[in-house]
Amino acid sequence: MDQKELLSLIALQHISGIGNITAKRLVEHMGSATALFEQRTELPNIIPEVRPALVDALNSPSAHRRAEQELDFIDKHHISCLGYHDEGYPSRLRECDDAPILLFYRGNTNLNPRRVVSIVGTRKCTDYGRDLCDSFVRDLALQCPDVLIVSGLAYGIDVCAHRAALNHSLATVGVLAHGLDRIYPSVHRNIAARMTTCGGLLTEYVSFTDPERQNFLQRNRIVAGMSDATLVVESATKGGALVTANIANSYGRDCFAFPGRTVDNASAGCHRLIRQHQAALITSADDFIEAMMWDAMASGHPEAIQRTLFPEL
Repeated sequence: MDQKELLSLIALQHISGIGNITAKRLVEHMGSATALFEQRTELPNIIPEVRPALVDALNSPSAHRRAEQELDFIDKHHISCLGYHDEGYPSRLRECDDAPILLFYRGNTNLNPRRVVSIVGTRKCTDYGRDLCDSFVRDLALQCPDVLIVSGLAYGIDVCAHRAALNHSLATVGVLAHGLDRIYPSVHRNIAARMTTCGGLLTEYVSFTDPERQNFLQRNRIVAGMSDATLVVESATKGGALVTANIANSYGRDCFAFPGRTVDNASAGCHRLIRQHQAALITSADDFIEAMMWDAMASGHPEAIQRTLFPEL
């Protein structure tokens, strides 16, 4: 992607009233984000449903000034930018209608490996949840050493999943709810630094974006969307892990949950997912691998997986 197109994509993120779905539709119609801005006055003739207010919104010098500032930040901090059609963009996420049109990435791992699993859970995890997370990742690494572990770098199960991945020599990616100018929570800076050498940090947000509540909910769709399956280790009856599981279900992705004791509040959300058939019950990495048929992949079955029907059609 050339600098002019990247500048236009970043600017497009700063146009009020244009979300990811609309932005992708406009760019696909026009062929590029650059063409979208340069030919904005012709949009109503090209796309009849486009309203004059959208044309006026695209005439935004401030959006381009902010994009230029972001380009300087990207160059200075060696950040990779992944446009929606770039080869390095997470291909599983690309299948989702509301996928971001642009991602910012700092790391060294392939975001399109053969296997990707997201591990999520409560921020107030118990010793049971921590031990379960570590043993699951350890056993998964023994049988699937190429798997990528994805989570949100939050307190609790998220950081346990990242730490377990690093301890057992698996790549791990943290999806952030803010820009790459900071790490939130700040106590996770050390593990975030380790992740950039064995995995990475990924976000849809430009630098100096604050970690606001709605951003965490938004980032959950990336955690679910870039993975083959989502695993909930512990969750109460409310929380971001359940949101991620629901999004995974809406994307048609597999979802799994570990059970706890019936009296454990930290597992109440997992029990509800299982009871309502929104997640399959598993008790070990073996259960998970069998359910995903990754054991068959490892035993010599064809590796190629067609992720779209009739691609040429």
